[in-house]
Amino acid sequence: MLTKNMEAALNQQIRVEAESSQVYLSMACWAEVKGLEGIAQFMYKHSDEERMHMLKLIKYVNERGGHAHITDLSAPETEFGTFQKMFQKLYDHEIFVSKSINELVHVSLEEKDYATHNFLQWYVAEQIEEEALARTILDKINLIGNDKGGLYLFDRDVQMITVESAASGTAE
Repeated sequence: MLTKNMEAALNQQIRVEAESSQVYLSMACWAEVKGLEGIAQFMYKHSDEERMHMLKLIKYVNERGGHAHITDLSAPETEFGTFQKMFQKLYDHEIFVSKSINELVHVSLEEKDYATHNFLQWYVAEQIEEEALARTILDKINLIGNDKGGLYLFDRDVQMITVESAASGTAE
């Protein structure tokens, strides 16, 4: 059984994950209209993954005797300037999500809710991978600079980059 404090904290994370999905979706739309099909596909896929993270939390809250709440969401940005700036925003957003997950873990320890603490370890590991992925992409973007040929190759290759491959340092 979840305490009210733990339930509230988990519901806040549900909102964070939902907004993350929206951020990626907005980035996908921006990339797609700019002709960056590979980047768009990458962002669509990650939007779906963030939604799955949200659903996993919803199921957990409801199964533990709480009530998951679906709330209004803040609208994401729709303009990113350059693909470099967009990926920097993505990285910054992943840092924000990691801090949010860490705060949630802290609440689970304060509440002595070890079942939730155990459940959240998946999210802790996932965020390490998400940050590694964003850093890997930023490193590749910095190598490209303003080279249009490099952008073309990056756009094609980014579809192949996954969270797992970034964490291990290999492409799939």
